[in-house]
Amino acid sequence: MKTSRRSFIQKTALGTTGAILGSSSLSAKSYRKVMGANDRIQVAIAGLGRRVSAMYTPIELKSNNVELLYLCDVMESQRVKAASEMSKRLGYTPKLENDIRKVLEDKKVDALFNLTPDHWHAPGSIMALKEGKHVYVEKPCSHNMAENELLVAAQKKYDRVVQMGNQQRSAEHSIDIIKQIHNGVIGKPYKAVAFFSSKRGEVPLQKAAPIPAGLDWELFQGPAVRRDYTSETWNYNWHWYGWNYGTAELGNNGTHELDVARWALQVDFPNHVEADGIKSAFVDDGWEMYDTMEATFKFDNNTTIKWDGKSRNGYSTYGGGRGTIIYGSEGSVYVNRNLYKLYDREGNLVKTVNAKTKEGGIELGGGGGMTTVHVGNFFNTIRGKETLQAPIDDASKSMALVHFGNVAYRIGNGFDIDSKTGRMLDRKALALWGREYAKGWDVKL
Repeated sequence: MKTSRRSFIQKTALGTTGAILGSSSLSAKSYRKVMGANDRIQVAIAGLGRRVSAMYTPIELKSNNVELLYLCDVMESQRVKAASEMSKRLGYTPKLENDIRKVLEDKKVDALFNLTPDHWHAPGSIMALKEGKHVYVEKPCSHNMAENELLVAAQKKYDRVVQMGNQQRSAEHSIDIIKQIHNGVIGKPYKAVAFFSSKRGEVPLQKAAPIPAGLDWELFQGPAVRRDYTSETWNYNWHWYGWNYGTAELGNNGTHELDVARWALQVDFPNHVEADGIKSAFVDDGWEMYDTMEATFKFDNNTTIKWDGKSRNGYSTYGGGRGTIIYGSEGSVYVNRNLYKLYDREGNLVKTVNAKTKEGGIELGGGGGMTTVHVGNFFNTIRGKETLQAPIDDASKSMALVHFGNVAYRIGNGFDIDSKTGRMLDRKALALWGREYAKGWDVKL
């Protein structure tokens, strides 16, 4: 039976290389060239906005041994910009494409990096899985709870590697302190506070406008309900222009810190959620969601996660722009992307450990060494050398906290949750379990 190249990648990584070399008449130099080609992972990137720059380094690293086949985006200027940068780094120019569906039809593509807007994350990833691709999907991995479940089911059905871009899971200092917490360094952890403070400014009011030159507005909308183009929509402000495309700040940034909190407390789905969100600044501008939210998630083992998000108030409540504080019976931990601090029960600083790999904080796009390590983990898992730091069946549980908080805000009340299944036990909440799709774009396995 013919062995597929994708299967060969994993087999060679698991130790068959010695046997092949022993029976080959190739020189060592020629052999390395052949094996380099067969072990190479061929990738495509869809979505060339602010996160693509974080992928430049892991794609160009020779140790990752990947070939970038496609750069895909619905905006021509972003394709041209990314191609210019990558060609300088790689010494060749990938194919440029505006339609993700054409990219996924190419059997040569082994893995997709899905860096598209939120409403494309689960649909695009599921499309890739159905075509046999591995997927690295940026946070949030889903737009709603229905998609959350479908993405996990698709990964299991098509048996491919799916990693979410919650890159702090791959940070050495974070792995270190979470392991210490699990081993009892602060006694029994009972509460975590996840926070984010930013100084986002005024957002333009949406106004009818011609579709910008080079933008495929139809494909930008993709699965979303169709609407006429309004100015400023395609370039980042889709985050704040209603729920058709975005998941508000909880999905945009809260995913990261809520994930660290859940990781530290070793919890899955909560049994109850409460959320208090308001629009606090520039109240007459185009921002259509909350810009300030406090949310509380209660869990069966008598633990609590609190979210404190201030999108447009830069006051440093906790001594930093973003991070997570974990409280235990014998001490506390402050951890963010760049360090952790361990305190005893009296509040005395016991130890500070700085991250070896730096990562962007609250600036647009982020990026840095933490992402590079996280992407490397994705590649090595495809080859069978490592296990995922953020497998989608676990990452989706952190994503569920985002959806629960957003739904509680949207319906105006908290609600109970089945902590075993994640099912929302509220009629109004369940009405927001999924979403309406454009005709012909329903997400199916």
